[in-house]
Amino acid sequence: MFTKTDIRKQFLERRLNMPAQEAAALNQHLLENCQKVNYSRVHWAHIFLPITEKKEVNTWPIVEWMRQTYPALQWVLGKASLATANMEHFLWETHTPLVKSSYGIPEPAGGIPVEPHTLDLVFVPLLAFDLTGHRVGYGKGMYDRFLKQCRPDVRTIGLSLFEPVDVIMDADIHDVPLQTVITPVTIYQFIEKR
Repeated sequence: MFTKTDIRKQFLERRLNMPAQEAAALNQHLLENCQKVNYSRVHWAHIFLPITEKKEVNTWPIVEWMRQTYPALQWVLGKASLATANMEHFLWETHTPLVKSSYGIPEPAGGIPVEPHTLDLVFVPLLAFDLTGHRVGYGKGMYDRFLKQCRPDVRTIGLSLFEPVDVIMDADIHDVPLQTVITPVTIYQFIEKR
């Protein structure tokens, strides 16, 4: 059993030390498992784009496949304010200009704002997760605050290159557990706790 700090350090190190070929294979298997999920009732989906320097899950192929398979789906990207640890959200169209934030996150330069309550689905980044659906991110709490602004029936899907740890010892009431986590190996479903 480990704390968020221990898990964050361990999993970030694992990811950063992963050979490129292994990362590409894991991302391919993750994409294949994402393709097993039915998104037909989703009209508005929020996704994160990867910080390549941190070898985050490559979400570009997921978006490309979903744009082809579900062409009516509207995409939304977040723009983080690291000073306030909050996020703004913008419609992401194919022509929306993206800029890299100071943390290397591709974000919309601006555009049409979208309110969190509009969203049907949020793909959630993470470093690790446990068998109850709790996640460890980078420790700013931005996604937990954002998910609390969404509708109670919003679908949350975490994307992880690794399998779960048994338990995150210091998960607390401010943490929003995920409903689903997709890994390269399988799809984990958790009991709705919101």
